[in-house]
This record gives sequence, C-alpha cells and structure tokens, in this order.
Amino acid sequence: MSNEKQVDSGRRGLLVATCAAGGVTGLATAGAFVSTFQPSERAKAAGAPVEVDIAGLVTGEMKTVEWRGKPVWILKRSPEMIAELPKLDGQLADPKSQRTQFSETPEYARNEHRSIKPEILVAVGICPHLGCSPTARFQPGAQPSLPDDWAGGFLCPCHGSTFDLAGRVYKNKPAPDNLQVPRHMFVGDTKLVIGKDQKGEA
Repeated sequence: MSNEKQVDSGRRGLLVATCAAGGVTGLATAGAFVSTFQPSERAKAAGAPVEVDIAGLVTGEMKTVEWRGKPVWILKRSPEMIAELPKLDGQLADPKSQRTQFSETPEYARNEHRSIKPEILVAVGICPHLGCSPTARFQPGAQPSLPDDWAGGFLCPCHGSTFDLAGRVYKNKPAPDNLQVPRHMFVGDTKLVIGKDQKGEA
C-alpha cells in the first residue's frame, strides 16, 4: 500500500507541474492576443484631431497636413478667388454641397465657399472617384487638360475630374461628389483643429 501511495504522489506532482506549466503558457498566449487587439499608440494618434497653426499662411498659399492618414489641404483664398466662386454655380454638380450619398458635409460648410471663414478652405485632398490626389491649378486661364475659361482650382490627374477653389466638382466628371470637408473648428484666429468641431470628434 505504501508503494501505491508513492506512485499516486508522483503522479499528482507530475499533474500539478504540467497544469502549472500549461497555465503559464496559456496566460502568456492570452496576453499576446490581448496586446494584439489593443490599438497601437500610432493608430490612436492617427485618429486624433490635429491642431494646425495657420498664422504664417499667406494669401494664395496652400498647406497640407495629415489627418487619419489622409492629406488635408488648408488654402488661404484671396478676395478675388472668393468673388469667383458664386459665378461658377451653374457649371458645378453640387454647388451648395447638399448631396450626402457619398460624403457628409458639415452644416457650416454647405455654402459657396464651403468653409467657416470664406478665406480659409479645409478639404481632404483625395478625389472621391478612385482615391487619387488632385493637383493644385490655381492659375486661371487656358492650360493643358483644362478649359479655356478655367477659373482656378484642382485637377485630378487620374481621370480628369476638376474641382473649383472650394473643392466643388464640375458637372459631367467621373468624381461623384465634391471633395470632403472634414469636421474642423477655429481656436482663436490662427489655430485650426481638424477632426473636431463644436459637436465633437469626427
């Protein structure tokens, strides 16, 4: 009977050791899975609002910043640029940004200048057709791939969609919508926050 007790004790010890080792491995594996599902610091930063100082932005100049991995354009328009915008309404597919099928435009950007302050345009620099990045063509007048009465704006090099200086798409172009205006707000006169407005974060 003493032999049976010794055998039982040995088996019990082996079983305890095996369970302990398995438990440690299981915890380590679970820890790895948990850390895999946690968003990285970079991923958190990519979705966070971006604050931009526009104090040094001069008239006619455009600055590009990154928000959620997308290029966001900040253009300071001249009074002449702003004055041209209402004249183009008849040539545009959605001059007041009322369509919402493809992208939602904040209420404060549903106007001819598509912005809070008429002189500052904030737009995502990605064509809503197939995701190409349009190029700036601010100079008015006839140019390659543009009409003779071109008033300035943006040209998508991939399929020829054209946008005015408010990011509004012209009629009969491949792009199904205007350039996206992200949620944004001003903090004072020279600070701009992209990805957040009075209603909260985008």
